[in-house]
Amino acid sequence: MSEPKTLLEAIQYFSDPENCRSFMVSVRWADEVVRCPRCGYDKVAYMEKAKLYFCPKKHDRPKFSLKVGTIFEDSPIALEKWLPAAWLIANCKNGISSYELARAIGVTQKSAWHILHRLRKAMKEEHTEPMGGAKNPTEADECFLGGKPSNMHPAKRMKAQQNGQHTEKAIVFGLYERNTRKVRAKVIPNVRRDVLQAEILSQVAPGSAIFTDAWKGYAGLAEKQFVHETVSHINEYVRGQVSTQGIENFWSLLKRSLTGTYVSVEPFHLDAYLDEQTFRFNNRIEMRDADRFKKLMSQVVGKRLTYAELTGSGSEEKLPF
Repeated sequence: MSEPKTLLEAIQYFSDPENCRSFMVSVRWADEVVRCPRCGYDKVAYMEKAKLYFCPKKHDRPKFSLKVGTIFEDSPIALEKWLPAAWLIANCKNGISSYELARAIGVTQKSAWHILHRLRKAMKEEHTEPMGGAKNPTEADECFLGGKPSNMHPAKRMKAQQNGQHTEKAIVFGLYERNTRKVRAKVIPNVRRDVLQAEILSQVAPGSAIFTDAWKGYAGLAEKQFVHETVSHINEYVRGQVSTQGIENFWSLLKRSLTGTYVSVEPFHLDAYLDEQTFRFNNRIEMRDADRFKKLMSQVVGKRLTYAELTGSGSEEKLPF
């Protein structure tokens, strides 16, 4: 059977451990030559019964699996379950909940939750090139995520007020590039001018056209080597080429997944859910399900997320959301 192109084919294909092994080898090493993740030696032997590789070089752990050095490391869950889970999160437009995944692949909800967060870790993309340019307008906007204060538990609402929070909602800032139709998003502490403009200055090339709404936090961008135009949503949403409709489209997809699929998300984890939605949004054009899956799997190497790190052991107390 050739490599899968649909979910049904993926489930059938990855039910064979040998197919999982050959796929992981091709994903991790372009030349399909397995190398020791600890010393890089390429003359390793495959132990078929143990389903492990053996490195003859002298170091503490000569035996290793294909999970070592990836988000799968130290997971007792077989690749036969990991890979269909990766297919689902890469291609479900509104995401997939941990309860649904747990039923689908036969693991506990707690394990499914950890699986999904490890995959979100792999979905995170590092950006080295600035957005925008002379002929590439960029839209900037922010959105508020969270329930109404009136619906909060009185104890949480009182605690937030005692901490001096002017809002109980989490704030996300986003940039949308018109030509590439790609987006970047991250959680920010507030919508003050210095915070918003610092994000724009760090991620958008000087001289770019910036389209925003009329929020005062964007005032002064024209003085910082940007062509800045605004649209007031009190009177209009589009004025010629000036609008924020692209980033608003992303906000609608994000809110649909958070409120419809995940229901309740802690701000402590919100950046991970942003990475998930951003990955699917940025890889939606001219990419089929199999292409998105392969791209996700190409990003699993060199990333780890332990359960202690995921649950925030020893970190600051999480905010209500």
